[in-house]
Amino acid sequence: MRVSPAPIFALAALAALAACGQRAALKPLAGSTLPVAPLGSSEPRTVDELLAPTPQAAPERSVELRRRSEQREDDPFDLPPE
Repeated sequence: MRVSPAPIFALAALAALAACGQRAALKPLAGSTLPVAPLGSSEPRTVDELLAPTPQAAPERSVELRRRSEQREDDPFDLPPE
């Protein structure tokens, strides 16, 4: 049984592309600037501030475990379907 070299080359090319990445700091292209300062701020945000995820985008995870069962409180909006 002979295996075609095409899938092997495709896999090698994919691995090579996945391995290359930019290691230099990000900065705007020549001739362009960062976005304007937000309303109420005197200076525009830096590249690092723009790339940092907001708390809504990356919320903290609560890993607190319940130690015992608790009775659920009455929910006035928990209505049966009509």
